[in-house]
Amino acid sequence: MKVSIIGGGGLVGSCAAYALQCGAIVREIALIDVNQDLAAGHALDLLHGGPSVADQVITSGSYEQIPDSDVVCITAGLRRKPDESRLDLINRNVDLFVAILDQIQQVGLKKDAIVHVVSNPVDILTYLAAVRLGLPHTRVIGLGTQLDTIRFRSLIAQQLRLPPTQVEALILGEHGDSMVPIWSSATVGGLPLDKWPGWGPSHANGLFERTRGSGAEVIKRKGGAGFAVGIAIRDVIHCIALNQHRVLPVSTVQDGAFDIRNIALSVPTIVGRAGVVDRVTLDLWPKEVQGLRRSGTALRQTWETVAKRLGI
Repeated sequence: MKVSIIGGGGLVGSCAAYALQCGAIVREIALIDVNQDLAAGHALDLLHGGPSVADQVITSGSYEQIPDSDVVCITAGLRRKPDESRLDLINRNVDLFVAILDQIQQVGLKKDAIVHVVSNPVDILTYLAAVRLGLPHTRVIGLGTQLDTIRFRSLIAQQLRLPPTQVEALILGEHGDSMVPIWSSATVGGLPLDKWPGWGPSHANGLFERTRGSGAEVIKRKGGAGFAVGIAIRDVIHCIALNQHRVLPVSTVQDGAFDIRNIALSVPTIVGRAGVVDRVTLDLWPKEVQGLRRSGTALRQTWETVAKRLGI
């Protein structure tokens, strides 16, 4: 499998490439960036580590890499400021994203290629990609709340001094301010989290608020997120490459799950080589379902502003 990363010279794109290299699953990784020297430098650095990892082809270049790519991962975008919400990025990032989509259309995609959107605001840009590229909605997958979910799990594990891989918990909805924690299905080693010794409502509220603010916290401390988002991207791409049919909280165009339609956001989604294989409509707590619908409404309002601006 070949993965091309548009924005491969940046922090997120290069961390994704490194995570994919260490994962040793994909066969080829191509880095594409407006700063071609930077992308070439990252590719060379990765290439040097290859003998100790896996037999992969690692290259850089421009959009000529796209037509034979199985997954096109778009990470390019302007960075979010510390006090700026992801949705505030929309006016700064839409024009850049449209230009990228137009170049993808110009060179063409493989008939079964998956477009994986990471650029923020990811839900709006995922929907824009689906509309603009004219692909089946199953083949456009945004990173969505996969990053928020692994952040959430890591913070719960840290609070309770548990192994992170033993904690299962989901964030759904918008990758942003209206994200929804799904406490109803949270577990530790298969046991209900709300029954775990020492767990209480104060932990729940504090950990969710820290999760929701994690992006801004990382930006404030080090200038931008890289390592964890690279791992989250790897989670999605490996699921596609291995046709795993895992359930992931990724952003896709909704057509009725939880009565949400005509916008992209994260619900439990079965992901495989064909992209979106199916969605799982869980029996959530009523307040969780209401939160998801509010998230959809907020995103739809933003999308209508974008669509008007673009004349869609």
